[in-house]
Amino acid sequence: MRFFADREICYADILPPSEVRARIEVAVLNFLKILTCTDPAISDLLLINRKSSNRRVSQGLLTDDDTWIFLSRSFCKRTLMRANAAKAFIRVWKVMEMCFKILSQEKRVTQRELFYKLLCVSPDCFSSQLQVNRTIQDVVGLLRCSRYSLGIMASSRGIVAGRLLLQEPDKEVVDCSECGSSGYAISGDLDLLDRLVMKTDARYIIIVEKHAIFQRLAEDRLFNHIPSILITAKGYPDIATRFLLHRMSRTFPELPIMALVDWNPAGLAILCTFKFGSIGMGLEAYRYACNVKWLGLRGDDLQLIPEESLVSLKPRDLQIAKSLMSSETLQEKHREELALMVQSGKRAEIEALYFHGYDYLGKYIAKKIVQANYI
Repeated sequence: MRFFADREICYADILPPSEVRARIEVAVLNFLKILTCTDPAISDLLLINRKSSNRRVSQGLLTDDDTWIFLSRSFCKRTLMRANAAKAFIRVWKVMEMCFKILSQEKRVTQRELFYKLLCVSPDCFSSQLQVNRTIQDVVGLLRCSRYSLGIMASSRGIVAGRLLLQEPDKEVVDCSECGSSGYAISGDLDLLDRLVMKTDARYIIIVEKHAIFQRLAEDRLFNHIPSILITAKGYPDIATRFLLHRMSRTFPELPIMALVDWNPAGLAILCTFKFGSIGMGLEAYRYACNVKWLGLRGDDLQLIPEESLVSLKPRDLQIAKSLMSSETLQEKHREELALMVQSGKRAEIEALYFHGYDYLGKYIAKKIVQANYI
């Protein structure tokens, strides 16, 4: 792998509760030591900087297949000595205190549950879910451990179907091809996902952006015609779905992963999140990245779609497009597709292919795969 030689890669460790509690205790002791020394002071909290300026890209030596986002060793501060930063400083200690209690009780909570708990005990510090989410990332950057290690589990929307056998510890095997159009619900417990025993005779993994499209493909049993595993996060990917997909990519490295998304900037953003990870995940981004090919929809598919089915881009689409264009992770062919979207001012949804009949989508996917028509 090729990395920036002048920067050290930073990442979040997956640690047992006892080690996380020890790191929190060390942070408290260091704070108290400086506060009670002969020249007392309130020490700043040094966190790994999560801004885009600290983002780096790891790339494979020969291809872009193993590209992902990581953060380098550049720091930012949370301080009590600046009025506009004081609350952010306090929030870090409040969240660490709550995580210490959660780990001591051998419990796990979702980010939403943590928000309501903090809202009750510290209403002056926390007024929104976003504040909690950002503070969790601050704690991850301070302690260098994953959010799951902090006792915070993912809320999952994801489901999987197709030629995949799953077995949880001490449970019976689940055949995901027999779960119907509703699929197998992906657990938010990352430890459980990490211990799943998985077997497959599939030849492809297909990410489906939309729940309704996933249901159609599962109901039509696409995986019987194209030996495949179908997975969806029902829109923008959550951590648990990305974690399971990453695990499948490592367990079945010979299986290509392909994405079926709308032809619009949001669809490409979803694909890129699966492929590269997200800067918002900070030190954990690389844990959820995997090599994803863009199956469709793409610009050369517009000839299959009636003009009346194309919809004008919205201001939000243009905002996402601008953000993607500024990303150094975006590959050239992806950039060309994005430029075509902006130039045309149009977007196309997967459902537009139903113009050719409700059974056409499976044929479309099969033809694309057979012809290796993906990027």
